Amino acid sequence: MIAVLPLAYLAVRTGEAGWTRVAAEVLSRRTGVLAARSLALAGVVTACCVTLGVAGAFLVTRTDLPARRLFGVLAALPLAIPTYVAGFAWVSTVDTFEGFWAAALVLTLCSYPYVFLPVAAALTGADPAQEEVSRSLGRGAWQTFTGVTLRQVRPAVAAGALLVALYVLSDFGAVSIVRVDTFTRAIFTAFNLGFDRTGALVLSTVLVVLTVLLLTGETLTRRRGARHARTGGAGRPPVRLRLHVLRWPAAGLCGVLAALALGVPAVSLVRWLAAGVSRPGSLDEVAAAAGNSLWVCLVGTGLTVGLALPIGLLAARAPGPLAVGLDRVTYLAHALPGLVIGLSLVYFGINVAYPLYQSVWLLALAYAVLFLPLAVAAVAAAAAQCPPVLEDVARTLGRRPPTVFATITLPLTLPGIGAGAALVFLACMKELPATLLLRPTGMDTLATKLWSHTAVAEYAAAAPYAALLVGLAAVPTSMLAVRTGVLNSGRLT
Repeated sequence: MIAVLPLAYLAVRTGEAGWTRVAAEVLSRRTGVLAARSLALAGVVTACCVTLGVAGAFLVTRTDLPARRLFGVLAALPLAIPTYVAGFAWVSTVDTFEGFWAAALVLTLCSYPYVFLPVAAALTGADPAQEEVSRSLGRGAWQTFTGVTLRQVRPAVAAGALLVALYVLSDFGAVSIVRVDTFTRAIFTAFNLGFDRTGALVLSTVLVVLTVLLLTGETLTRRRGARHARTGGAGRPPVRLRLHVLRWPAAGLCGVLAALALGVPAVSLVRWLAAGVSRPGSLDEVAAAAGNSLWVCLVGTGLTVGLALPIGLLAARAPGPLAVGLDRVTYLAHALPGLVIGLSLVYFGINVAYPLYQSVWLLALAYAVLFLPLAVAAVAAAAAQCPPVLEDVARTLGRRPPTVFATITLPLTLPGIGAGAALVFLACMKELPATLLLRPTGMDTLATKLWSHTAVAEYAAAAPYAALLVGLAAVPTSMLAVRTGVLNSGRLT
């Protein structure tokens, strides 16, 4: 399985250093500080994202919040902004913007849609009958929310929180720009400068161990086989509560969040863009980079979704040790920095699959390793909502398994597959470290051109690439927002 490639690479290369060298690196004070800081950053950002994501999703889907449809779309759009773009926007706007809390702010503003989107979808599809029974028994709105609503959407909250935590552990863009030493920045520095390649490999291995612990904790808290389909009131829209005097304060808070997450990057991009588009030849370069980005992202998305289909269907239809093991392995690779994934595939391409080396397909393979969990989760969630009885009936009528899959399973899971593909395409569009390492010689994407200019403070030259990157990424983000049901109407109570 391709997700095992970077893990095997780490095991082989770390083992070459010898256990004495590995133990000395693992037990060093520097490793302890990096681990504490990385985990603290992941914990702070995850807690903030869960708070913002759950509160925002509830306000948008279950209340009479003014302009709630607009806020629903705005709450999803930060997902289209790469952390390195947001980081540069804040650094160029606010003096002395650096440090732990600066990184936490940028990562929170860019990552909370990972919680908002699945929770909004879960709230839209949750059974309204259970909440109605709770209120009929005399429970107030807050008691119903904490005792019934949150229990219904807990799997969505847990899934979003896990994605945020893993994203923070693997992020390089924001932490490098605001100068916070985490595992990813230390690994990149060691590899890039070439001073301590063994130390970088050991740090990557420690990061894998931390991810294993995180995944184990998430697995232990997960309720096995939990499904939250509607049991009554099928087809009824969710009930929306009246906020009364809190309507406009809530709208104001949503507006402040949108201004911080979208307004600061937008103002910076407009300022840079005004000075950058007149540069001779820039339009041709931007068009070429955009074409390359679209091509590699489409190839990477197709490969990732194709590999995710059997794993997601297995997880939904035959849950067990094998399905859980495959799912956990994909998340291990997802938490590794793109730089480590890129180096492992460079090693793989040179020593095992040389025809793939310096080709778009090796870069697409890196995208599949990095973002396979996003597609697997979407496919598994969609398949879990499809009644297995339909497939059983088709088989009893004499249809072969491939026919059942093509005529029953695939059409029913197609919306989930589409959502997963949109999320993977969005992630591929923003990915930077692996793209820098694995892109074919002479090929530039929007992300690599943006990084090359911003790395030397050429913000004006970087502006067209940043604007187009965010614009292209906003398309799948908008599709995901619409799929959650935030634009649906509901009954007021």
